[in-house]
Amino acid sequence: MNRSKGRGVRAFTHSELQELGLLYRQAASDLATAREDVTGRPLAEYLNQLLGRAHNLIYMGRRPAMNGLFRFYAQTYPRIFRETFSLTMLAFAITAITAIAGCAVTLHDPAFAHRLLGPEMMDTIARHKMWTESIVTVKPLAASSILTNNISVAFAMFALGITAGIGTIWMLTVNGLLLGVVGAATWRAGMALQLWSFVAPHGVLELPAIFIAGGAGLEIARGMLFPGLLPRRDSLAQAGGRAAQLLLGTVPLLLVAGSIEGFISPSALPVSLKFLLAAVLFTALVVYLNRAREPLPETR
Repeated sequence: MNRSKGRGVRAFTHSELQELGLLYRQAASDLATAREDVTGRPLAEYLNQLLGRAHNLIYMGRRPAMNGLFRFYAQTYPRIFRETFSLTMLAFAITAITAIAGCAVTLHDPAFAHRLLGPEMMDTIARHKMWTESIVTVKPLAASSILTNNISVAFAMFALGITAGIGTIWMLTVNGLLLGVVGAATWRAGMALQLWSFVAPHGVLELPAIFIAGGAGLEIARGMLFPGLLPRRDSLAQAGGRAAQLLLGTVPLLLVAGSIEGFISPSALPVSLKFLLAAVLFTALVVYLNRAREPLPETR
C-alpha cells in the first residue's frame, strides 16, 4: 500500500492489481468474521482501516490528469466546435437575417423603432447620447451584471433546445431583430460610429459565444428530431453531451467579453484602438477554433 502513495494504481503491475483485488475480498470476509468476535475488536479496527485505504485506491482508479481542463479547451473544444460548425452558422444566419429585416423595417418606418425600443431609449438616441454611458460610473457592478446576463442568455439558448429548437430560434430571432433596429436607429441619428465602436471590442467574443450557445441548443433539437439509426433517447443523450461541451466552451469567451464591455467598451479609448482590439481578439478566436492541434501525450 505504501508504494501507491502519489502514484495510485499506476504503482502496480497487472498481476499485482489482480492479487490486490483478491486480498481485498479476503480481508473484507475476515473483517466480517472479526466483528462477530468480541475479542477481535483490535483486529477489526485494523482491517477496517486497511480496507478503507484499499477501497480508496481500488475505486479511485487513475488520478485525474492535472492538464485535463487544458486538454479540453486546447484540443477537445475546438474539435467539437468544428464538428458542429454548421449549427453555429445556422444560429448566425437566423440572427443575421432577422437583424437585416429589423434594420430594413426601421429605415422604412422609423415608428417601428419607437414601438420596439420604447420612448426612453429613443429619446436618448435623439439626444445623441449612448445609453451605455452609465456603465462608466459603475464599472465593476456593470461588468458583473453584463456577465450574469450574457451567461443567462447563453444557458437559456442551450436549454431551450429541448423545445425542439423553437425556443432557441425565438431567442436568436429577438436578439437579431433588436440588433438590427438599434443599428438602424443609431445610423439615422448619426451615431453609427459611436454604437459600433462600443460593440466591437466585446462583441467579437460575445456574439460568437451567443451563436455557439444557439448552435448548442440546435444540436439538442437535432438529436431529438433526427435520431438517424439510433434510438431517439440515445441520440438525444449524445447530442446533449456535445451541446453541453459547446456551452462550456463559451464561458471563458463571455467572461472576457463581459469584462471588456464593462471596462473598455464604454471608455474614452480612441475609436481606432477599440477597433484594433476587436480585430486582434477576433483573429485570435478564429485561429484558436480552427487550428489543428496534435494530441497531448497521455499522463502515466
